[in-house]
Amino acid sequence: MISYIETEINVKTQMINTLFTNPLAFVLSIIGLVVALTVHEYSHAAMADHLGDPTARLQGRLSFNPFVHFDTMGLLFLLFFGFGWGKPVIFDPYNLKNPRKDAALISLAGPLSNLIVAIICSFLIRLFIFIHLGIFSTIGLLLLYPIFQLNIAIGVFNLLPINPLDGFKIFGGILSEEKAREWYQLERYGMIFLLLLIIPIGREPLLYSIMNPVVNFLHNILLPNMNSIGSGII
Repeated sequence: MISYIETEINVKTQMINTLFTNPLAFVLSIIGLVVALTVHEYSHAAMADHLGDPTARLQGRLSFNPFVHFDTMGLLFLLFFGFGWGKPVIFDPYNLKNPRKDAALISLAGPLSNLIVAIICSFLIRLFIFIHLGIFSTIGLLLLYPIFQLNIAIGVFNLLPINPLDGFKIFGGILSEEKAREWYQLERYGMIFLLLLIIPIGREPLLYSIMNPVVNFLHNILLPNMNSIGSGII
């Protein structure tokens, strides 16, 4: 049988390569991505609807159907670069009582939901390790660990304060009105900043140097003994 630890997904590895080197890890990572992106985009839509804007609901985005949340370019980036995005949830600021603050809450809902899912997965993983029901625990861990890891990665990635990522509007929402106006002038340069982070400098893109410490920190808090646990599950 395959050791569970062998299915660990490294966010620095292109997923398309994993398809040929470890098909099982590729399938499990796809499942993790579907869960993470669906929860992320649904949470944006749910928060917008809660705050009084029905736009996302009317567009069918208030759904756990993953196909309504997929973005072609975002999926291609996930396959080839190991990170990406779902189809953006559209909201009408005129339907919000406090457009800038509410936009920040709508943006925060996505990555926050990913981190909540990661926390839930960490508890379930610990439960499977504790009860150890043989093959059932192994299957549960095989499915849960990629969901756990990818929800952390997508949550952290989207918290970066760069347009079009969620962190940009979150940061704008906590600034004073005067500072926010200056901040939103950077909106048009977002894709340039993002591309600069993606372009490899040395062995890897700068994005990994920014994300990895945070991802590893959260991983070590939620599942501090994952390596030793994983090596013991066959």
